[in-house]
Amino acid sequence: MMKKICKCLLGMLLLIGLGFGYVQYKFITVENSVTNYLVHIKPETSYKTEPFIANLPGDKNWMVSVKIEGEARTYFYYVNKKKQLVLESYVENGMEYVENRVVK
Repeated sequence: MMKKICKCLLGMLLLIGLGFGYVQYKFITVENSVTNYLVHIKPETSYKTEPFIANLPGDKNWMVSVKIEGEARTYFYYVNKKKQLVLESYVENGMEYVENRVVK
């Protein structure tokens, strides 16, 4: 009986660990794509990135917000199925402007 409980607990911990690992993997890959893009277009600019789950369908679910120092805008990027970086939208003065255009 004790063996079954231990196996069950170990299995649950493994599943939770795999789920957490997958989320972290998606965050890191999208954030790295955005960072590489920003380094190429604005190499000497300071910026802050923050990956998040957007609760949108498909690839739009894994997004990164970017706040560039000295700009009023906050940009939102995701990586599509073709591994292209897409500027989904930006927010300026509380207004959202939808772009949905491939930038890289």
